[in-house]
Amino acid sequence: MNIVLITGGSRGIGAATAVECARRGLGVVLTYNNNPAAAEAVVAGITETGGTAVAMKLDVSDSASFSAFHDSLHTALQITWDRTTFDYLFNNAGYGLYHPIGTVTEQQFDDLFKVHLRGPFFLTQTLLPLIADGGHIVNLVSATSRVATAGVAPYASFKGGLEVLTRYLAKELGPRRIRANSVAPGPIRTELGGGLNDEFETLLASQTALGRVGEPEDVAVAIAGLLSDDSRWINAQSIELAGGYII
Repeated sequence: MNIVLITGGSRGIGAATAVECARRGLGVVLTYNNNPAAAEAVVAGITETGGTAVAMKLDVSDSASFSAFHDSLHTALQITWDRTTFDYLFNNAGYGLYHPIGTVTEQQFDDLFKVHLRGPFFLTQTLLPLIADGGHIVNLVSATSRVATAGVAPYASFKGGLEVLTRYLAKELGPRRIRANSVAPGPIRTELGGGLNDEFETLLASQTALGRVGEPEDVAVAIAGLLSDDSRWINAQSIELAGGYII
């Protein structure tokens, strides 16, 4: 059984991806930060349908905790799957912040940086010994790196940096046959940044060729497909999952 680790897997895109990966026969490790009940609800839903999943606490902004997380993950893999490695890493955890450039504080900037770029960099670095050769790393980036959206400059900048990092991961991990790709959702119905109200959703849908905003499941099926062997020759790419947003 192949195993996927999904950061921020208790809600939104992360939870939908956990469920979809389990439906396709993958073992799932999902992490949470502040909501263990939501994470355990995702695990319960997976196990009730015959899948295998575990939830683990992780704060991706706290790189000092990554070594201990590595050790806990190693133990969980042995106990649950009798393995010492996993196959797929989905760097998904994050949050949104909407402020014009003129009002962003250094603390807000630094907090976003820790979660959206520094965290994925050093978490991936820490977990590389546990990722099986021939595995796959997927980084969640954003369509805001392509479409400038007022109020999300730091978030979009760090997502752009993560997109660049993805290509370097593909380059440097190629000898281990580890692929690295990023996926860039457009407007998705999640809790990110406080969610969507009706007026904002109508606007975003009008800017999307398919005439609606995306659902977490729209992204989840694409990620699960990217992890599969059917996508084995896709590497070092950023794939926008946005239904044709502002084209």
